[in-house]
Amino acid sequence: MKIKLFKSLLIAGAFLCFGMIQAQEVSGTVSDASGPLPGASVLVKGTTNGTQTDFDGNFSLSNVASDATLVFSYIGFKTTEIAVNGKSTIDVTLAEDAQALAEVVIVGYGSTTKKEITSAVTQVSEEEFNKGTINNPSELLQGKVAGLSIYNKGGNPNEDAVIRLRGISTVGSNSQPLVVIDGVIGASLNNIDPSDIASMTVLKDGSAAAIYGSRGSSGVIIVTTKSGRAGTTEVSYNGSVASSSISNTIDRMSASEFATAGGTDLGSNTDWLDLVTRNAISNIHNVSISGGQELTNFRLSTNFRDAQGILDKSGFDQFNTRFNATTSILDDKLKIDFNASYTKRDSDFGFNEALRYAILYNPTAPVLGVNSPYPYNAEPYGGYFETLGLFDSFNPVSIVDQNTNTGSRNEFTYSANFKYSVSNDLVLNAIYSEQTSKYTNSEYYRTTSLFRGAATSPLRKGLARITSGESRFKLFEAYGDYSLNPIDNLNMKFTAGYSWQQENTNSYFLSAGDFPNDDLAYIDALEWSQDKINAGQIDISSDRSPDQKIIAFFGRMNATFDDAIYFNASIRREGSTKLGENNKWGLFPALGLGVDLNKYLNLNNTDLFKVRLGYGVTGSLPSDYGLANARFEPTADLLSTNQVTDANPDLKWEEKAETNLGFEYNSGRLSTTLDLYTRTVSDFILERAVDVAVYPTGSRVENGGDLSTKGFELAVNYDIVKKDDFTYNSGLVLSSYKTELEKFDATTLRGNLGAPGQNETAVILVAPGQAIGEIWGPIWTGDIVDGSQTFVDVNGDGTIQADQLISNIIDEDGDGVRDGDLAKLGKGIPDFELGWSHSITYKNWDFNAFFRGAFGHSLVNNFRVFYEPRVGSQGSYNFVNTELAEPTITNAKFSSLYVEKADFVKLDNLSVGYRFNMGENKYIKGLRVSLSGQNLFTITGYTGADPEPSLADKGSIDNGGFLGLNADPLTPGIDRRYNYFASRTVTLGVNVNF
Repeated sequence: MKIKLFKSLLIAGAFLCFGMIQAQEVSGTVSDASGPLPGASVLVKGTTNGTQTDFDGNFSLSNVASDATLVFSYIGFKTTEIAVNGKSTIDVTLAEDAQALAEVVIVGYGSTTKKEITSAVTQVSEEEFNKGTINNPSELLQGKVAGLSIYNKGGNPNEDAVIRLRGISTVGSNSQPLVVIDGVIGASLNNIDPSDIASMTVLKDGSAAAIYGSRGSSGVIIVTTKSGRAGTTEVSYNGSVASSSISNTIDRMSASEFATAGGTDLGSNTDWLDLVTRNAISNIHNVSISGGQELTNFRLSTNFRDAQGILDKSGFDQFNTRFNATTSILDDKLKIDFNASYTKRDSDFGFNEALRYAILYNPTAPVLGVNSPYPYNAEPYGGYFETLGLFDSFNPVSIVDQNTNTGSRNEFTYSANFKYSVSNDLVLNAIYSEQTSKYTNSEYYRTTSLFRGAATSPLRKGLARITSGESRFKLFEAYGDYSLNPIDNLNMKFTAGYSWQQENTNSYFLSAGDFPNDDLAYIDALEWSQDKINAGQIDISSDRSPDQKIIAFFGRMNATFDDAIYFNASIRREGSTKLGENNKWGLFPALGLGVDLNKYLNLNNTDLFKVRLGYGVTGSLPSDYGLANARFEPTADLLSTNQVTDANPDLKWEEKAETNLGFEYNSGRLSTTLDLYTRTVSDFILERAVDVAVYPTGSRVENGGDLSTKGFELAVNYDIVKKDDFTYNSGLVLSSYKTELEKFDATTLRGNLGAPGQNETAVILVAPGQAIGEIWGPIWTGDIVDGSQTFVDVNGDGTIQADQLISNIIDEDGDGVRDGDLAKLGKGIPDFELGWSHSITYKNWDFNAFFRGAFGHSLVNNFRVFYEPRVGSQGSYNFVNTELAEPTITNAKFSSLYVEKADFVKLDNLSVGYRFNMGENKYIKGLRVSLSGQNLFTITGYTGADPEPSLADKGSIDNGGFLGLNADPLTPGIDRRYNYFASRTVTLGVNVNF
């Protein structure tokens, strides 16, 4: 036995010595198609013997066996193995890894690979989302998608952002993109926490969105949520705490400056803005657990958000939970996905008006009234100083302290998806979903509140309002996919399906006033007495919709030939109960063709060079139901009704036809996409004046008006550095569009600036043949005579006609000369919008910076229009005191002086994070901490609080808190006085995986 062991050791030693004798040094160069690759990894396969290439791509390895295999790898390139075979020099060229081209992208009713897409589609993954305190999912995409404009002007945490895809797509309907969450059409973004989103896909052009028919006219955002993985159980915690403060405000006079300028001096020195704002603290906590075994996986998450706004008494508390599970049965033929989510939000809306009055209220006024003791029950104003008899002037601290404006919302959604594989070629799909949303909003103005409570009014002391509503949405869809390969190199897939949707809404509004005291709360006061109805102190209204249904049949064909030519065609026939009896059904076709020219050109260092062309028709439904029918309203005595509009059985869809030409280039490190598009939107749904001889009411809802848009979008992404321990990527998105009103039934000026003194001043031109958002008014010469501006004689007739009237813009008599002297002063739509991202990783560190900007737009600065002129009667209002102020102007008149270029570039997001190496820790798999800042600085010449475009106008200052008016998309460019002020936020975050 000992002899055998000795022989074995002897033989092993001999082989070892032979191997050592054969060991050698191997050197060489690692390159890609464009040159040396510094930092590439070179490893002897099956060992830990390895190195990295130097700056020139060179490497040298010793102790390499002659029969060894070297493994060459580099981020973004295909790993390559080469046998040494006794060679001492090995040079290798790594090929770019085009795996990204095979990435699966979710599209309508299915998915495809990125390479095969024939339309304008952009997918943004979780790694690319905006960082920091994100309270609304739309903020994840802000600036990330070319052509997608997302603006929450001022950043009020209780307001949804205005979202526009490629500009205005409708006038009288919903202009926000359709949202699809895990296959549920029309899902609510407010019922999903940003922490639960895995990716978001934007279908931008008509050929991509046409499969959704009437609801895809404004584009489509498809949201895919996170899911569990079988074979592992993971528990994750994401938490953050953030501090926000005002980033910019309105320049105004201090108390001493105000008194010196001739303002009414009341002897105090009060910083009103400081008293109604705060450093807001927000907390976010997200806990999730996911896992599964074999054919079943699940994910459950719970989210808590306490988001404060910078305005006192503004913000919300939100609880959200989401559950999804997937399982397969019937020998793996049937896959079932179940999703459910619930959101409860309690909001404190606060009063934006407090910010406005904090700017304009007399800075020498005291907070508390003279001879009026604290606290609130001091008569007659709760102890607060108020200036009586002064129009539109209220103590901002009193507004915040004495009154309440709150709301609650509950949303629940569930869906069940079924996918049955009949064979490898035939798959059947079905989905059923229900969504329920309930809300209640309440306002209460104390009997001692002058603001809306009207404490001194002989008609009313105090005011209570409540609005409550509910909406229910049901969805059932079934479709099948059939794949076949009729000939070599040709793959085809056919999809056909059916869709049924139903929505019901109901709401009521109650308002009461004139209370004996503040013991009653909200609408408990309605029980006060019946005689208040006769006195006009109680207002009651309600609304209940019939079943609003959409039924559709759709089909699609996808074909791929030679792995380089891609074709897509779809059609959807859809009917809606919202339309006239003669036009309930519409047809929405789409075609798309794409060719990867690189397949035939064989360009150097190129993975993809695709040209695609798409055309699609989508529609848009009216926002309200019953518009095709005659409408009635009750008479004053409630004993009968009056007809207010005539029926229109021919009312039909708004229709959008869009053509998109796209180019895509991908060389591994560099990827670019260019889209050029043109579209026409026709048959706006509008209420119009009609011939009373034919239609007795003189009004009915009709189709009328066209607009056209032309634009381009460019996206460039480049990996500047790609090493194993250091990467640097930069991306740029740039978009531009112009929209013209081709046909409209009237030429008007919209956007009335309001009171005091500007009630007849409308500044936005809406006219056939003109671009959307043109700002018109008189041009100031730079001279001031007797306190008034002098204006340019635009038409040269020797007289100045500068009133804001449409007759002073158009050539009414057709002689080629305009009678008036108004001129175009700017436009509310930007020429260009851009987003510029930078992403760096170094070992365990990650760094992200994102810049966003818009150029070419102007804003009417309403604070300056109203409060910059030194009007004599304005001695009790503070003066706006910007660098553009002209102190000798004492007569307030709108002009070019108050229209400002609002170009800006801002550092929208900056974050740095560190991921700890947890080693063999039994309990914690991963730990990452991060610090981020949002809206850190803005470069702009605009003197207002926020230079971001105002893409739609609400038009009313006193909108009753949550009782707001619908925004007008034809009136962009007005920076109103009731906007929230933008904030700067710093967030500390932690992510732990167990």
